[in-house]
Amino acid sequence: MEYLTRLKQAAQAIKELGSPKAAVILGSGLSGILPLEAERKKSFAEIPGFPRPTVEGHVGELAVGLLGGKEVLVQRGRIHYYEGYDLSEVVFPVRAYALAGVKVLVVTNAAGGIRFGFFPGDLVLISDHINFLGANPLRGPNLPELGPRFPDMSAAYDPELRKLAREVAAELGIALKEGVYLAAPGPSYETPAEIRAFRAWGVDLVGMSTVPEVIAARHAGMRVLGISVVTNFAAGVSEKPLSHEEVLQVTREKAAELGRFLAALLPRLPI
Repeated sequence: MEYLTRLKQAAQAIKELGSPKAAVILGSGLSGILPLEAERKKSFAEIPGFPRPTVEGHVGELAVGLLGGKEVLVQRGRIHYYEGYDLSEVVFPVRAYALAGVKVLVVTNAAGGIRFGFFPGDLVLISDHINFLGANPLRGPNLPELGPRFPDMSAAYDPELRKLAREVAAELGIALKEGVYLAAPGPSYETPAEIRAFRAWGVDLVGMSTVPEVIAARHAGMRVLGISVVTNFAAGVSEKPLSHEEVLQVTREKAAELGRFLAALLPRLPI
């Protein structure tokens, strides 16, 4: 009950910023790509119950404003499981959005490319995912105020929204690939042996986020779209050691293109 009370308090604080029906989570190094008109914002610290990000490249701020005439919520930075938070806290913002009336969630992230033919700088539409975190954010007592005990995940990434994303990308002349994303616990990068195993499973991208948020969003009945920026070749594919600095560098280089894509896509979401 204490957790639900915190969620309701957070939802009320979000409603003070506006009444957005769509939200976008901006991942590593992407916090500055989506300025809004008539923007109102709060830091995570100003929202009851919100956890605080501890990783470079994650600002920890919510903004609500207009994009193409539609009101949207932008989350700048996110919380990761490897930071030491329980998954119920990692997905706390998403659940608060659901209680505040958000119907569509767009998640972005930085990811390592596993599939041969994926290169740093590619934008990839997430078609499905594998949860390799060893935990699920829905573990424990169910919150019927949010969703059912056993939510269906057969279409976690909304087919209609993916179709719309492909159409928008084509109109803008932006190449948009598609693939399966795996969430690993981190914070160490994967070994070459792990990457070979993931590739055998049909995995195209690997990262350390997103999946818990998507599970929580689907549990709450939100429609979800996911987009990855390939920032590096995964271990065993890359010829050099992996680093967070490389991740941030590539996201900075692709920020303008992803921002242009999201600015065109978000106003056209069916909300």
